[in-house]
Amino acid sequence: MAVGEIFLGAFLQLLLDRLAPREILNFGLVKGVDKKLKKWSDNLSAIVAVLNDAEDKQLTGHGVELKLWLGDLRDLAYDVEDVLDKFATKRLKRQIEGRDQASTSKKVRSSFSKLKLNFDMNSEIKKITERLQEISERKDKFGLKDTGASSQAWSRPPTSGVLGGLTVVGRDGDKAKILDMLSRDNVNFHVVAIVGMAGLGKTTLAQFAFNNNSDVMKEFEPRVWVSVSDDFDVVRLTKAILESVTSKRVEVEEFSKMQHDLNEQLRGKKFLIVLDDIWNKGDRDLDDLWTRLQSPFSVGAQGSKIIVTTRDQNVAEIMRATEIHNLEPMSDDNCLEIFEQHAFVNNDRPPNFELLQKKIAEKCRGLPLAARTLGGLLRLKEINEWEGILNDKLWNLSGESDNILRVLKLSYHHLPSNLKRCFAYCSIFPNDYEFGEKQLILLWMAEGLIQQPPEANRQMEDLGHDYFQELLCRSLFQKASENNSRYVMHDLVTDLAQWAAGNTCFRLEDKKKGCFYPSG
Repeated sequence: MAVGEIFLGAFLQLLLDRLAPREILNFGLVKGVDKKLKKWSDNLSAIVAVLNDAEDKQLTGHGVELKLWLGDLRDLAYDVEDVLDKFATKRLKRQIEGRDQASTSKKVRSSFSKLKLNFDMNSEIKKITERLQEISERKDKFGLKDTGASSQAWSRPPTSGVLGGLTVVGRDGDKAKILDMLSRDNVNFHVVAIVGMAGLGKTTLAQFAFNNNSDVMKEFEPRVWVSVSDDFDVVRLTKAILESVTSKRVEVEEFSKMQHDLNEQLRGKKFLIVLDDIWNKGDRDLDDLWTRLQSPFSVGAQGSKIIVTTRDQNVAEIMRATEIHNLEPMSDDNCLEIFEQHAFVNNDRPPNFELLQKKIAEKCRGLPLAARTLGGLLRLKEINEWEGILNDKLWNLSGESDNILRVLKLSYHHLPSNLKRCFAYCSIFPNDYEFGEKQLILLWMAEGLIQQPPEANRQMEDLGHDYFQELLCRSLFQKASENNSRYVMHDLVTDLAQWAAGNTCFRLEDKKKGCFYPSG
């Protein structure tokens, strides 16, 4: 379900902040504009009050007309933002010109400029006022209610800091099995595949083996981690492996030269390479690509290993895995332990937690990603809100067969307004793209997504840090596998961001064709 208007409430709240009385006074460029903008604010406030109900009805599949209304409201909101931006620009221009108004000719030009601005802006304001009135009247036909949960400006709770010192829960049998598979020295190299559905913890299990310091694992040198996802690009993967092995940037462009250099680097060494999250877009294509990629691996020392994580059993077979470990859902007890790590501050459990345990376990369905996300959501809610969230009608979304998608959408739905827009903006990142905190904060700032509360007097970078840490706390971001200063989103979370953004964000997917992201 593509719902581009899902973060509309967050956007409207930002517009209302700009239409607050203290801001309207700054727009006194056009005669009578304060009264007109006050009317905009009143109408938008009435719409925002029922918007949560509208979004709930749209999420649960009610009404084509409602979807059209939300689309028209979104378009109008962008036009309102454009007008307010024009006001801000003109105000700044007048301030600059006001410093240099010595000559009569300059004063005359300024007067004509102001007259033209009055005419143009009055025309735009009139059109938007009429459209806003029409949209406001249309909302009454849908029987929308004020749920009391309209989007509010975000204020960071005092207990919402990043969780630290978390341990990997459960999977003792799986860990032992993977280490046993990696200890067998029967051929030059062979493939060990970890197979399981999304959100089961395949990457976490591979990370455990990759970072393990047992005697068995100490024999592997070098160790390389590469995220594959839906882009099994042999040139990109070969380059990434070579750069990791040499700790140097690869300057050569010829694929044959890269493979030759990698062959020389791996010769005689007992290496471990993790190819994380491989998708299957076609058996024949993957077979050919894998044959090309693995060409330099045959020169490694006996016992070298390739760990592959995938949702698709066919991938393991195509890559001729000699060891396949099928990952099963976690026990309810393990899921609850993960949930508790993320839901409770200082292990401070609510008094009626035992009554909710069964329901929480049912919602997680053995998926650690669901347990982390649900824990991060409820951690910032009062205990009297927990049962309402666990009984939320969004759990019954039609067409959602996978419970992890319900958990993720519910987590997004309960984000504060500013964080909704910041998270949805992350839809521009490809799957498994690693980003820095500072990098993302600067992007948010450039888009005007970080809002200074009226009573606050803080740097935008500091507010952005709070936003970032909040999303990290909710498990919507997670640390990268190899670099703790970089972050990634699980591919299901990336899907969530794209779902939330709909057609309001343009995604830069093709990194090979000149697209790039600022480094941070």
